[in-house]
Amino acid sequence: MEIEKETFEKILNSDINFELLYSEHSKLELKIEDLNKIKYPTPHEEIEKKQHQKQKLILKDKMEAILSQANRASISR
Repeated sequence: MEIEKETFEKILNSDINFELLYSEHSKLELKIEDLNKIKYPTPHEEIEKKQHQKQKLILKDKMEAILSQANRASISR
């Protein structure tokens, strides 16, 4: 989905729920990056990485729903 940067920042600054989702998404991204740097991950680290990836996708879907709703609202004005 293509959202203008201005719209994204407006929602990020005005919607506490979106801000929390974005913050958690960013934290998970960093954790995944750290786990990807491990040359020989343990089975536990692999499972942890997969769980983080799934959670990150869930958060992304929720953020996209909020952005889509805001985009539809701005179009209908």
